[in-house]
Amino acid sequence: MKLKTLISAMLACGTLAATPYTFADKGGVPNNNSSQMSAAALQNCCTPGDKDYPKVGGNLGNQNYSDLNNINQGTVKKLGGAWVNRIEGGVNTGDNQSSPVVVDGVIYIEAASGTVYAVDGKTGVTKWKYAGKGSQTRRGLSVGEGKVFTNARGGFIVALDQNTGEVIWEVAPGSSYGNIGKVATVYYDGLVYVGTADGNRNAALALDAKTGQIAWTFFGSHPPGQNPPGNPVIDQKTGQAVVAGDTWGPAANNCYATGGAAPWVHPAIDPELKLVYWTFGNARGCASSQDGSRRPGDNLFSSSIVAMDLKTGQYKWHFQSVHHNIWDMDNVMSPTLANFKVRGQDQKAIVYGSKVGMFYILDRTNGKPLLGVEERPVPQEERQATSLTQPYPVQGGFMDTCVVEQPLGTQVPGHPARAVPNYLRKDLGDTGCLFDRHWDRPVLSTPSQNGGANWAGLSFSPRTGLVYVGYANVASAHDLVESSNGLRATGEYMTGGVVAVDVATNTVKWRKDMPYDMSHGNGIMTTKSDLLFVGLPDGNFLALDATTGEELWRFQTGASVSAAPASYEIDGEQYIAIYAGGTGIPYGNTAPRGDFLWAFKVDGKVPPAATPKPPYQRKDVSGNAVEGTTVNNTVLLARTSATSAESVAVGGMYPTHMRVPVGTTVTFTNPATNTLPHCATQFFEGLFNPKLNPGESFSYTFNKPGEYFYNDCTDPRPTGKIVVY
Repeated sequence: MKLKTLISAMLACGTLAATPYTFADKGGVPNNNSSQMSAAALQNCCTPGDKDYPKVGGNLGNQNYSDLNNINQGTVKKLGGAWVNRIEGGVNTGDNQSSPVVVDGVIYIEAASGTVYAVDGKTGVTKWKYAGKGSQTRRGLSVGEGKVFTNARGGFIVALDQNTGEVIWEVAPGSSYGNIGKVATVYYDGLVYVGTADGNRNAALALDAKTGQIAWTFFGSHPPGQNPPGNPVIDQKTGQAVVAGDTWGPAANNCYATGGAAPWVHPAIDPELKLVYWTFGNARGCASSQDGSRRPGDNLFSSSIVAMDLKTGQYKWHFQSVHHNIWDMDNVMSPTLANFKVRGQDQKAIVYGSKVGMFYILDRTNGKPLLGVEERPVPQEERQATSLTQPYPVQGGFMDTCVVEQPLGTQVPGHPARAVPNYLRKDLGDTGCLFDRHWDRPVLSTPSQNGGANWAGLSFSPRTGLVYVGYANVASAHDLVESSNGLRATGEYMTGGVVAVDVATNTVKWRKDMPYDMSHGNGIMTTKSDLLFVGLPDGNFLALDATTGEELWRFQTGASVSAAPASYEIDGEQYIAIYAGGTGIPYGNTAPRGDFLWAFKVDGKVPPAATPKPPYQRKDVSGNAVEGTTVNNTVLLARTSATSAESVAVGGMYPTHMRVPVGTTVTFTNPATNTLPHCATQFFEGLFNPKLNPGESFSYTFNKPGEYFYNDCTDPRPTGKIVVY
């Protein structure tokens, strides 16, 4: 853009006075020293961000680490708001999961409305905005060649002028590659790397940054008889060559064509090795992620990390963390690259893993485990064509991999791995552990598709040698018939925490429990001063001691945080930025929403936002509350309405949600026209547990305010709640 046109546009937006930058006549690239710092952080995988935070993940290795240390353990208690920009004018809706990117002192951020904003990092003034093509969930953009690369509704990738927000090009590669939408883009050396999700068959894409033309593609599933171009594909269990397309079951079933295997988070890049590392999601072919009956085999490259050539997309190596996945337990978190010593030897490593609650520490040159991974036998279900073994790091996981059953009434509130009653059947071989078998009856296990960890970004600190991740304590039940990818058990607590793992040994260094699920977007950033920054679903933004987990500072942002922070420096002053917007996962509409883009600095004067109503911490029943008097203070077991047939639906208590005053006696009835015995098992307090044959009733008087969940022993899915006020 010509300088005259640029100045006119800035005057029209009212931003010229707030803009301390000068611009080159060609290419629109800012002329200042910080651009050199941005470039340095993008020349190899593991140089940390300095004055800028030039991509989602901080650097090409997704280390989420800043080399700045003016905000340190001596000054962090003086941290305050430098400014806050309600970028969408005060909107309190949408799924806001975008992490800020900072280049040359300007913050680039996407909002749930589909709008892209450029905000002055020192003043908080909006410099320009791109209106987009409509609302959709976003997780971050990328910057390069004087352009901002973003997604837009309708499957578009859009390149914007970095200085003005004007559209340079836009392309829609087409749904044959999967659906383009929420995945953060990554720019490196002339290419834009784009992930896809939620399609029948999904591909990783590389686009020419100048034109938007597709440079190469890599699909997560391949046709029978075919391998991707590149190195031979080696089966990690046998060490023998294998054909990826033949791991999706009989050719006649054509399961690869609906295989899913989506690369739905952004990759890591190692320029020295000329590799891009992408994680691929669940197998879904021929049915669902819970049904493996028609796709026997390992289903490559689902639930895998794949190394590809940066420029051509040719296959180099892979590591599959879940063979023949029937649990929605893909480890689709952006991988983290790091250099450190293992047993005294320098290693180029990649840290991979999330949902299974275990990290696989691999050699990123060849995908081989650096610390040992063994294939262990797992429970078998012949109808599911389950894999005989699954890979386990020999050091173990970073959290529980089995639910804990305790007698009702004895469990401590918020116990991280407690089992909701009636799900586990020991007589049928249920273990409640990772990789437990299932078929048509729901079987509870942990971790779940919610985590372990999920898509919240890891942070690696080269100072501490620790990798940090937020995780969730949310067990899920798996079976063939649920419409979703596993059933969050109604009534369970959705809690979590932050854990620090020593990458040289793959062992837990410290753990900090939190009252919330910390796996859905609660990205972590660490700094040279051994600080760890993370946002919570209740709007609090925390600084912890990265060596111990001790809380040092907190600040109320006004809305749930579902993104990672960024750090940058302007005029010698360090800032921390975070976008507090909120999202529906996992707390639904109870998570407070907003459009708060915050920047913090030492001695910042902007006060905290008003404290919003915190998220509801339990998986709630469906439906609005019914006053007990309207149904004669009676619950019908295994019914979805007063006149329905016997039901094992999740909402199979009528009414599902009842309100009564203290002192009310509630009657639980198994209607005479039901055919099976049913229970009202109250949990976790264990106040009552009647087993009623058809036509029988039981009454209980509620003498204390609170909420009381109960489910059915015949099938645990029907769950109800009594609220006593």
